[in-house]
Amino acid sequence: MYKVVGLTGGIASGKSTASDYIRSLGFEVLDADVYARKVTEKDSAGYHKIIEAFGSGILDEYKEIDRKKLGEIIFNNPEERKKLNSISHPEIRRMMNADQDKFVKDNHVFLDIPLLYENGLDKKCDITITVYVTKENQLERLMARNDLTEKEAASRVNSQMSLDEKKNLSDYVFDNNNDKEELYNQIDKFVETLKNQQL
Repeated sequence: MYKVVGLTGGIASGKSTASDYIRSLGFEVLDADVYARKVTEKDSAGYHKIIEAFGSGILDEYKEIDRKKLGEIIFNNPEERKKLNSISHPEIRRMMNADQDKFVKDNHVFLDIPLLYENGLDKKCDITITVYVTKENQLERLMARNDLTEKEAASRVNSQMSLDEKKNLSDYVFDNNNDKEELYNQIDKFVETLKNQQL
C-alpha cells in the first residue's frame, strides 16, 4: 500500500528545496501553489467564478487574471480573502485529489501544502512532515531572500502558524537549520524507511 505524505513548512523554511529534492528522487510531489495558479488560468471554471466575484477590473490587457491586482484586494481584506478561498480551495482540492488518486496507485505521493494544518488537510495524509527552522533563521533567510526589513519579514512570518506549532503536530520533522546536505540526508533516510514500508 502506497502512502500519501503531507509536506509543509513556513515561508523561507526550505520547503521548496525539500520538495525539489524529493521530486528528483522519483516521487510525484503535488504542489498546492501550482494548482492555485491553475485555478486562475484563463477560461478555467475557477477563472469565471473569480471574475464573477471580483469584477473584470482584476484582468490585465490579455484578459488574464492579474494576480497582483487580486492580491491587493484580498491581502488587506479578510472578507474578500474568504470569498476567494471559498472559490479556489474546492477547485484546488478537486484537482489535487484526482492526481493523488492517479499517482498513489504506482508509488508514494507527496502533497506540498503550505496550509496543511490550517485547512485540516493533514487528516487526508497517512504521514505528515514539517520542514523546520528556528524563527531567527527564518527571519534571517526571508530578509536576505526578499530584501525585506526585519519588521516586514516578521509581519510575514507572524501571519502564519508558527513552525514550532507545526513541528509538534507532525509525524516527522526535517530540520533545515544547517546546510542543504544535512537536509538531503534526512530526506534520504526518510525515503529509505518509506520504501521499506516501515512507516
